[in-house]
Amino acid sequence: MSSPSSAPQLWVLNAVALVGTMAIMAFVAVVGPVVRILGLEDWHAGLSLTVGGVLWMLAARRWGKLSDRVGRRRVLLISLSAYAITYVVMALSVDMALTSPPAIALSLLILVGSRALVGLFYAAVPAITAASVADQVAPQHRASAMAKLGAANAVGLVAGPVVAGWIALYDIAWSLYAAALMPVLALVLIAWKLPETYAGNKSGNKAGNKPGAEPTPGQPGLGWRDPRLRLPLFAVFTAMIAVAVTQSTVGFLVLDRMQLSLSEGAKTAGYALTAVGSGLILSQSMMMRVTWPPERWLLLGAVLAGSGFGAVALLESAVPMLAAFGLAGIGMGMVRPAVQALTANCVEAHEQGEAAGMVASMQGLSMVVGPLAGTLLYRISPGTPYVLVLILLMLLAVAVWRYQSAEVSQRGTGVTS
Repeated sequence: MSSPSSAPQLWVLNAVALVGTMAIMAFVAVVGPVVRILGLEDWHAGLSLTVGGVLWMLAARRWGKLSDRVGRRRVLLISLSAYAITYVVMALSVDMALTSPPAIALSLLILVGSRALVGLFYAAVPAITAASVADQVAPQHRASAMAKLGAANAVGLVAGPVVAGWIALYDIAWSLYAAALMPVLALVLIAWKLPETYAGNKSGNKAGNKPGAEPTPGQPGLGWRDPRLRLPLFAVFTAMIAVAVTQSTVGFLVLDRMQLSLSEGAKTAGYALTAVGSGLILSQSMMMRVTWPPERWLLLGAVLAGSGFGAVALLESAVPMLAAFGLAGIGMGMVRPAVQALTANCVEAHEQGEAAGMVASMQGLSMVVGPLAGTLLYRISPGTPYVLVLILLMLLAVAVWRYQSAEVSQRGTGVTS
């Protein structure tokens, strides 16, 4: 289990990440039309997404910790089963509501409640897939393996809304039924091809983690102040703040900076998000082929992403701005897999699930805070949210540089962490 190629079942984890992300992004694509048809207010769509993000944030660490105790495959099967059932119930409810709209309060309860449960059960997927990769891949190869996982997520982010939007042209409810099939497909793949694994594979350090693969009875779990996780948690918070700020403000930015019509603005915003997604896939494809330590990828990614977002804050014409978003996407594509690999390398084998869950929880927190911060700062000036992202990414680069310097110093004095 020293390299990704020696663990052939990793393709199952990548497939699960792909279809899980497609399913959750499908809802984002159709929530606007659903809200309008049901007679709800536009802010109700934001409420449903926010509540789902909060439950994601609260649940991810617990899912990861549970998988440390009872097994990755078992917990994935449980969470994805609940995910699929919730999606089917949501699709049925929305389908009936579209045909015969119920009272506003009931429509809101259906929308927010079902989306909250989707966030609750989906929270297990990013945490456990990352922990499963860490179980099976040696530290020096984890950045490449996590990049494959990140590329699968990036493709899901792009493909989910596209597929759902295409189906919604014919029937909105059927787009939700199609999304419900995604976790079912993941369940089949897991049950068929994925063997059961536990923290450290219950075999004392097979993946090369630090000694002490078995927890001491009564030993407390990881804490949010654990010094080993300070850098990974700050890194994922910064990265997801950047993503959330972009998603919440890019539509307004292109309208105000370029003086476009609403239709042209929507198209240009779509191009900007496509540029970011293309950059993500490009850089993660490169990471699959180049074996660097995660700290080096994280430093390079922070600098490139900061440069891209900094340029966005200043540019006012379409082509240069799209190029800047592409550069930001390239950098962001390096940051997320590097964070996951660094997290796995910082903790012991029996802590992989909980650590991955904490990273996923921080992602959920960022997706709650980021849109609010971005839209409030946008009121100051269109470039201000991107200046905030630039500052955070430069602080991250400095933190990574100091971390690398400390590691080199420890190796030079013969001290190991």
